[in-house]
Amino acid sequence: MASTLKKSDSGIRDNRTRGSVGEFLKATIKPGAHLSVVSAYFTIYAFHELRVRLHAIAHMRFLFGEPRFLRSLDPKKTNKKSFNIEDQGLSLADRLHQKPIARECAAWIEQKVEIRSIRQSNLLHGKMYHIDNHGVEKAILGSSNFTVRGLGLGDAKRNNIELNLEVDSTRDRNDLKDWFDEVWDDDALVNDVKAEVLGYLRQLYQNHSPEFIYYKTLYHLFEQFIAAYQEGALLAEQTQFTNSAIWQKLFTFQKDGVKGAINKILKHQGCIIADSVGLGKTFEALAIIKYFETLNYRVLVLCPKKLRENWTMYQGQNNSELNEFIRDRFG
Repeated sequence: MASTLKKSDSGIRDNRTRGSVGEFLKATIKPGAHLSVVSAYFTIYAFHELRVRLHAIAHMRFLFGEPRFLRSLDPKKTNKKSFNIEDQGLSLADRLHQKPIARECAAWIEQKVEIRSIRQSNLLHGKMYHIDNHGVEKAILGSSNFTVRGLGLGDAKRNNIELNLEVDSTRDRNDLKDWFDEVWDDDALVNDVKAEVLGYLRQLYQNHSPEFIYYKTLYHLFEQFIAAYQEGALLAEQTQFTNSAIWQKLFTFQKDGVKGAINKILKHQGCIIADSVGLGKTFEALAIIKYFETLNYRVLVLCPKKLRENWTMYQGQNNSELNEFIRDRFG
């Protein structure tokens, strides 16, 4: 027998045809409310969508159910984030408003929010929103994280399809609150992370010096090369190459350039060395050639006809007196 329950009367919130958790929160949160929330993620843009209600609350306790989110935050901004507190896939207009939103969110957290996190990964998977409006309680359970898409507060076509259910039993709402209190107060299970979140937010809204932006840009341009360089894996087993005359001839900055070029060739099948005149591009190119020759590659040099002898003099079979790398026996 088919159900006669209207979708508008359903307790399900799926961000699709049965409403969203965001709509539930907007309709439920009243001035002076006390909130208890469990979510794997927290984003400033979800706060922004609910800011009118959230500014009017008395207090919120926010529990991160997944500590990997917090471990991915880096106040010094030296690493890329596998998760971001800013939300993913947002429009440029949102990005341009990031600073004031982050500043507003940080001030709100300072005044009204406690933040703790489960210590162990993959231990708590549920999502929960419990609202206490001066003794009148509402609650919803399910899969929606505290993000724009998770709460169904963004573009309808891009919102996540979630499965949440409003808790309509007074007994269950009370028990749910007791359960949250038990987890929240267990120091062996959770720890306070409010300072970490505020530290990250400060990085989003503070004004950085031009020097900081310049060095940060350089870091992210070259971080993969730096990582490979620090690991020392590139030339670890290429003793024949590192003992070559051409490698020994290079300055340190040229060796760094050669390593970077080899990395890019191996990863992207190509690289352009575009240093200024006099910085040794020819020697760097010879070192790259030598590296691949030690791996039994055959190397083809294409150049203008008038520069032909600039390259052929390095071929081992020519025994040119101008070739200072004769022992490398270039092919």
